[in-house]
Amino acid sequence: MLEAQGETVAARKEAQGLPSYFAHEPVILALLSLTAVLSFLAVTGLSRIYHAQQQFLGNRWFARGTADLKARRFDAAVAEFRNALLYARDNYSYQLDLAEALLGLNRTTEAYSYLLSLWERQPENGTVNLELARIFARNGDRDNAIRYYHNAIYAIWNGDPDVKRRNARLELIEFLLKENAKPQAQAELVALATDLPDDPALLARVGDLFAQAEEYERALTEYRHSLKLNPQNPAVMAAAGGAAFELGRYKLAKTYLESAVSADPNDAQSADRLKTAALVLQMDPFRRQISATERGRMVIEAFNTAGKRLKSCATADGSKVATPDTNQQPDLLTRWNEMKPKITERGIRRNPNLVEQAMDLVFTIERQTNAECGPPTGTDLALLLISNLHEGS
Repeated sequence: MLEAQGETVAARKEAQGLPSYFAHEPVILALLSLTAVLSFLAVTGLSRIYHAQQQFLGNRWFARGTADLKARRFDAAVAEFRNALLYARDNYSYQLDLAEALLGLNRTTEAYSYLLSLWERQPENGTVNLELARIFARNGDRDNAIRYYHNAIYAIWNGDPDVKRRNARLELIEFLLKENAKPQAQAELVALATDLPDDPALLARVGDLFAQAEEYERALTEYRHSLKLNPQNPAVMAAAGGAAFELGRYKLAKTYLESAVSADPNDAQSADRLKTAALVLQMDPFRRQISATERGRMVIEAFNTAGKRLKSCATADGSKVATPDTNQQPDLLTRWNEMKPKITERGIRRNPNLVEQAMDLVFTIERQTNAECGPPTGTDLALLLISNLHEGS
């Protein structure tokens, strides 16, 4: 009985303790939850600290690499960018600058691998497309080089996008000219020239590229625009004179070349062109506003000059300079000798048709000797250029 009473008392005490436990359970749960939250925050904080430290180290190596890349210390830059990537393996900027440093060391294959991966991630990135274009240009792959240059021209650029797109097109044009792809270079130049800023140096550069592409009219336009902005540039004056010279606009060429030589007496090329342009203007018997007497004198001088050129061009064994059809016409020297007695002041006064007949022979001689004996100089060069002016007239 005593045992039964004991069990009853124990049961009562246990029953009395249960409400107390349930009363404290929310507090325990709250403490556990708080502990979990604190643990999570601690882990998150540590994770943030870790990632911040990783980012800090990556940025520090990247900054060093950027400085060395700018200073063209490519070996150091490669090592530093690789260290930066240890802390941010997929960082786009780190990989791009590493590729540029590798290109600086001519480690093209490694650079290409990075650039291709970057292009797949961001095919509109201007720098990536430009570097890929340069790789293909170095390898002589014209089609792919043009493709990526065009991508770069129309790509997304950060900071001065118009300037960077223009520079990409300029680089493409220079590549095309090196490849002797002049029609394609001309098309790119026309597109470039539609929206150029008023920068005399840039305009002169575009003029030079037009001249290299043998688009002398457009080259002259760019040079003249440049000179309006900076009239005292002797190099551009010389270039404008050269373009006018190539176009056969010798009066205009003479004006520009005189200014260029006056500003820079050591410019031998401009001095030679100036001398030739002056001779063309002096020796052309078909120019307007000259007297019949003066025209006759010019024809006689031109005829004698061509005769000397013809004789000097003859080979040592006495063979004759070819004619367009040697089976049907006498050789040029025979024709010249037959006409010579007629080419006098009196003969030309009596027969004005001799002017055209004599000059036709002069032009034929100068063209033929140019083809068979090499480029002429001095008065012979002037006569050849005059013949080009009147060809077909």
